[in-house]
Amino acid sequence: MSPQAAGLLQLTALIAALALAYRPLGDYMAKVYSSEKHYKPEKWIYKVIGANPAAEMRWPAYLRGVLAFSAVSVLFLYLLQRIQGSLPGSLGFSSIDPDQAFNTAASFVANTNWQSYYGEQAMGHVVQTGGLAVQNFLSAAVGLAVAVALVRGFARSRTGELGNFWADLVRGTVRILVPISVIGALVLVACGAIQNFSGIHQVGQFMGGTQEWNGGAVASQEAIKELGTNGGGYFNANSAHPFENPNPLSNLFEVFLILLIPFALTRTFGRMAGSLRQGYAILGAMAAIWIGFTALMMWTEFAHRGPAFEIAGGAMEGKETRFGIAGSSIFAVATTLTSTGAVNSFHSSYTGFGGGITMLGMQLGEIAPGGVGSGLYGMLIMAVIAVFIAGLMVGRTPEYLGKKIGTRQIKLAACYILVTPALVLGFTAVAMALPTPADSMTNSGAHGFSEILYAYTSGANNNGSAFAGLGADTPWFNTTIGLAMLLGRFLPMVFVLALAGSLAEQRPVPETAGTLRTDKPLYTGLLVGTILIITGLTYFPALALGPLAEGLAS
Repeated sequence: MSPQAAGLLQLTALIAALALAYRPLGDYMAKVYSSEKHYKPEKWIYKVIGANPAAEMRWPAYLRGVLAFSAVSVLFLYLLQRIQGSLPGSLGFSSIDPDQAFNTAASFVANTNWQSYYGEQAMGHVVQTGGLAVQNFLSAAVGLAVAVALVRGFARSRTGELGNFWADLVRGTVRILVPISVIGALVLVACGAIQNFSGIHQVGQFMGGTQEWNGGAVASQEAIKELGTNGGGYFNANSAHPFENPNPLSNLFEVFLILLIPFALTRTFGRMAGSLRQGYAILGAMAAIWIGFTALMMWTEFAHRGPAFEIAGGAMEGKETRFGIAGSSIFAVATTLTSTGAVNSFHSSYTGFGGGITMLGMQLGEIAPGGVGSGLYGMLIMAVIAVFIAGLMVGRTPEYLGKKIGTRQIKLAACYILVTPALVLGFTAVAMALPTPADSMTNSGAHGFSEILYAYTSGANNNGSAFAGLGADTPWFNTTIGLAMLLGRFLPMVFVLALAGSLAEQRPVPETAGTLRTDKPLYTGLLVGTILIITGLTYFPALALGPLAEGLAS
């Protein structure tokens, strides 16, 4: 079987698995967030934190809950890293420096998991499991909660209430993320991923010296790392490391975990909004972009251009022979079109156009299918903008799911889509203008520029992957990327929740003969076109200086 045929077979198996899980998981999540029943362990949690899960919240109160919880999480994780040297199970590692501790705390709470350190050489068992792994669950649950609040904004009328943040947070963690992660961890252990609390030990000779590795609760962290679209690896090599991702089967399973909840959330949206066809329309837009990007990436990386590529069967630089070009390409697209950032190959070593595809996937807003929660609310924001554009074309007041899209709604949507590009392009411009940040670039020219553009694109979009040539463990990058991660995560949530509140207050508008049908393929095509055009107009100049220039020159 040719590598191309094997890649097509992997992609087909992945689509089939996602299709089988789509309906039961989507319906189950809708029931979780619509239920009025509270399980006993959940009641204990509410009692400890002093929350009343039955109390409905308007959007300002919901937002205060999101920000307060996240601020406490950042502080806790920061302090845990700063006292690591005094903790048991630290494996002899010292406490983390202040700038790196801030960067890491911001990263994991913002669901970014950008890592400017070597995991196996910096973090002990307590920080890994009690700090980083815990935030993998909680940051994903926050994203789910915000997405559900926006869905309620569309579904409800003549009320500003969006549910209860604390109930949504606890349910998302206890009823969705934890059970699936347990199953995922068992599958990964069966595939060969490690799960222990062993210390540092030698594993053999390498180039005249010894290699030392520490064990850890890797499989359990790997499961929520992918399921929660987090991406932070236990080891520096991330999912290219055999302890995290042992073989092609585990590789495909990890991609499945990455895409599972974001795709299934479209059915949850349709179920809660009272129209499954609306969910299918959003799913169609997500799937079209994902499949298109995957096909383009595989074509780019398999293209035989020169003797070296022909001998290797394609662009094998930076890729694991265990996974090959197909497995690496499928993983790379999945991880950058979601907010995961896990890597099983090094994106900096991809062809010029291949690296550009990973960058563009993040710049779309990671909405195809996007992160856990963030992908759905990002796509719904784009759906609002697409409806507004359609309304301008035909001279009608734009409506979506029976709600009018007026001045307030479109201003909030516009602010949402402007935040991330402002952070990415602004920080990139400053970094390139100053003398010190450029010293961290391994490469010069277009590829060197791509390293910095990729770093801020990854940080502001809460992805976490990197062009590996950039030495980002400096006070400048730790601080600025940390700020980009926090602002890129929580500023958009402000606009999402404000939009949800304004929609929930409206009276539903009856459908007429002139109403745009947003559950039809025509609208799905309009939505995809809107996403690509807005992103292209925003980022094309920067992409032309980086990956496009490199690709055309090769």
